[in-house]
Amino acid sequence: MARVGSERSRPMESMYTPEAEEFRREVKQFLSSELGPDWRGVGSLDAVDARGFVEEWRSRLYKNGLLGLNWPVEYGGQGRSNLEVVVFAEECAKYGVPAGTYSDVLSIKLFGNTLLRWGNEDQKRRFLPRILSGEDRWCQGFSEPDAGSDLAGLRTHAEIVESEWRINGTKIWTSLGHEANWMFLLARTDVNAPKHQGLTFLMCPMHQEGVEVRQIKMMSGKSEFCEVSLSAARTASTNMLGDVGEGWSVTATLLGHERGEDAAVHPILFRQELDRLFQMAAERGKNKDPVIRDGLARCYAKVEVMRFLGYRTLTAMTREGAELGPEASISKLYWSEYHKDVTSLAVSILGPDALVPNGRPPARPVRSDDPGTPNSSASWVGALYNAVAGTIDAGSSEIQRKILSESVLGLPRDGARDAGKS
Repeated sequence: MARVGSERSRPMESMYTPEAEEFRREVKQFLSSELGPDWRGVGSLDAVDARGFVEEWRSRLYKNGLLGLNWPVEYGGQGRSNLEVVVFAEECAKYGVPAGTYSDVLSIKLFGNTLLRWGNEDQKRRFLPRILSGEDRWCQGFSEPDAGSDLAGLRTHAEIVESEWRINGTKIWTSLGHEANWMFLLARTDVNAPKHQGLTFLMCPMHQEGVEVRQIKMMSGKSEFCEVSLSAARTASTNMLGDVGEGWSVTATLLGHERGEDAAVHPILFRQELDRLFQMAAERGKNKDPVIRDGLARCYAKVEVMRFLGYRTLTAMTREGAELGPEASISKLYWSEYHKDVTSLAVSILGPDALVPNGRPPARPVRSDDPGTPNSSASWVGALYNAVAGTIDAGSSEIQRKILSESVLGLPRDGARDAGKS
């Protein structure tokens, strides 16, 4: 089979156990059988067909038990190791197919894994199988219009009324909120407590009176983000993870899952995308331009550095029970700033053609484009839009630098610095 990726992107052999390598062989056999010899990646399909394929592909993954691989068997998983989850994601990336839908990032990777850590037995048996089957799709209610990047500065308020939580507030930049039937969110439940201690992690059904979802149209023409207004929205008093006021700790667990196997997958996807850029530069005769050549060389070096950073992050992530520390912030900061550079270079190569994008736009709403995407001006301009957003979403570059300055360099927090001023 002609695969989309190449073995050069594969992390070091010493990181993989014999069990993981046996599972890799099983995954390769499955992908080869399901996709056939002529498969060229999701990007080779037009935008409409790509969306249909991804949904149908998810159904195949579910039927074959390939979603929630490291979840316990009693909840629908296979009880596999974190390393085997990485192996599966790697092989899917090489073959140009997703390891789930964009919605699964929120439902399985973030919320599901957090539920396994913080949920009680009733919650796990109720929600986890429905997440894997796709019956429940979750969105994330964190960002708010007036809070900026300060998650703990949120104003959404919740209180118990007649054995139910009543939630009032507004959430924004809610990815796929219009497709979700549940939201996990942070709400302030104690206005007198310090802002990090007065938060509770709640689960709220979306399809009810008191929840209004408004899609936000972006400059790309897409509407993947939403604004969600909660007006006395109701959820059962038991629909929370952790205790009242423990929401910040639950959220820390959830955000740790946000990086996960990305450390292994990003170097593969970004290298595939960069290879397309090399091809486009050659096709347009720009690969002889010394300025363009210098830019391509810098991007190549950065992707290689990303690969080795991935080794470090992956090593930490695959230790059973371990949670990522500063590695997560380093990884997010590095790839998001890199992606701005490479897509800006692509637009420079396109020149005036970038002013009137045409052809197939990117299918991925974030990060690198799908493998196999043609070198259309729309694909690269759309990727640039996504790249700029990538330095803001999932923790802005400024927030990541702040985390690293405090946790790695030992610099004082903002409040401590302010207190020391005369």
